[in-house]
Amino acid sequence: MQFNVSNFLSTQAKKNPEANAVIFSYKPNFWTPKSYSNLSFRELDAMVDALVHQFLFMGVERGTRVLLMVKPGLDLIQIVFALLKLGAVPVVIDPGMGLGRFFECAKQSKVGAIIGGTAAITLAKWFLRTNECAKNAITINAQFKRRVKKHLGANQYDAFEAQADDLAAVMFTSGSTGKAKGVCYTHRMFYAQIQLIQEEYKIEPGEVDLPMLAVFALFNPALGMCTVVPEMNPSRPSKINPKKIVDSILKNQVTNSFGSPVIWSIILKYCQSEQIMLPSLKRVIMAGAPAPQSLLEQLKEYMPNGEIFTPYGATEALPVSSLSATEIIEKQVGGLANGRKGNCVGRAMPNISIQVIEPEEGVIPTIANVKQCATGVIGEIIVSGPTVTQRYDELPSATKLSKIEDKGFFWHRMGDMGWMDEAGFLWFCGRKAERVTTDEGILETVCCEAIFNQLDSVSRSALIDLGQGRAGIVIEPEADCYPQTQDAVESFKKKLRDCALGDPLTASIQDFFFRKAFPVDVRHNAKIHRLSLAKAIREELKLGG
Repeated sequence: MQFNVSNFLSTQAKKNPEANAVIFSYKPNFWTPKSYSNLSFRELDAMVDALVHQFLFMGVERGTRVLLMVKPGLDLIQIVFALLKLGAVPVVIDPGMGLGRFFECAKQSKVGAIIGGTAAITLAKWFLRTNECAKNAITINAQFKRRVKKHLGANQYDAFEAQADDLAAVMFTSGSTGKAKGVCYTHRMFYAQIQLIQEEYKIEPGEVDLPMLAVFALFNPALGMCTVVPEMNPSRPSKINPKKIVDSILKNQVTNSFGSPVIWSIILKYCQSEQIMLPSLKRVIMAGAPAPQSLLEQLKEYMPNGEIFTPYGATEALPVSSLSATEIIEKQVGGLANGRKGNCVGRAMPNISIQVIEPEEGVIPTIANVKQCATGVIGEIIVSGPTVTQRYDELPSATKLSKIEDKGFFWHRMGDMGWMDEAGFLWFCGRKAERVTTDEGILETVCCEAIFNQLDSVSRSALIDLGQGRAGIVIEPEADCYPQTQDAVESFKKKLRDCALGDPLTASIQDFFFRKAFPVDVRHNAKIHRLSLAKAIREELKLGG
């Protein structure tokens, strides 16, 4: 059986040769307006073959680990498929984590080649100057592209016959609650992910996708879906220009789009202010951080022909479960509304197993050592299945800590807390590392923050550990509600204290703080860095811990 997903592109090139594979915007020159161009599946497949030929000529071969420093877009899609086709191993690291950390990750993964633009290659050669890979740096410039075009149509390559457990790629975590780690993806896992996504969301060939996370664009040729390259800075997704995104959705009749809750909240506000509907959208897939129920309810109003889905997962295991906004709105009512007892993230995907176990801080050697929580009891979430990674790259200690051995496979410890209801739905309560132990008990981030997030003047909140059994709440007010005077601060704090006293879960919280913007993850700009926020505030207050 052929597990190499690059083979799907060649199949699409034969089945639907003239169908659009990629649509991208460009400006021919400074004085002309922006225009759209496209590449068919046949043209994309031919370009991939030409790239394979050039990479082989330049010394990239089966098993070569290749650090990708290519901006999301057409070039990245072509290059990744070419590397997979010849059996090389793309190494994907978030550029937003900072240059020092970025290149430390590259060294850790023992890359053998680098591919990127002129500026990126210059940086790589400096930071990796003592590494052998610096000698094998491929610059994607005009000269390189001219060489590749000379090979167009001259050579055809069959995809490398990948075995199920052959290493396909190394994808780094964002490092939201710890050090970024390289996750080993096998060809079997990519294959299983594509099948699972297609079946779960009923994606059909000919659909049009606007992916606001670059990695999701890589699946589209395998799904027969056209990719519209978004006009945005991939390292700063929260700074998108919503007009550009909405114009692209309307102009290209986009049917599918992925983005974080932060991105979609920006798009929603634009649609509300301009009264613009998005009738072409069949589905929005929203992930990267818990999606506020209010966002789902309001965005649905602007998608008259579509549905929103909120898959749950991580770099190490994706997807684990999924739920539609309609189901969330139906389930999260009364005492469960707005995340008060966690966010419902759905039932397990086909062939995925989920357990909620009593939390452990150290290594759990085998599944026989776990103690499963009763229905409704919050515990640590573990998962297994064909899309769940089995190890970290070059990090045996991290692998040992995050994996639980079973008969011939491993369960992954998600690092999240949650509970299972009687119907088999999983409820996410927050990161294990971010929960706060107080004198009154353990507080979960999602559950506590939901209480304060309902206040009109609050954009979002963050539960933090102040040490010595005390919890605090940090508020990011709405832009026009930030307190400017000491009286305004005290008035706002009284409002928050009254809110806290109104619920037994938060009644013990007496410390409140304000920030104009929270520190967030580099990938989605959506996950709050509660640990760094807590550290900064403890330092301001000269508290220990």
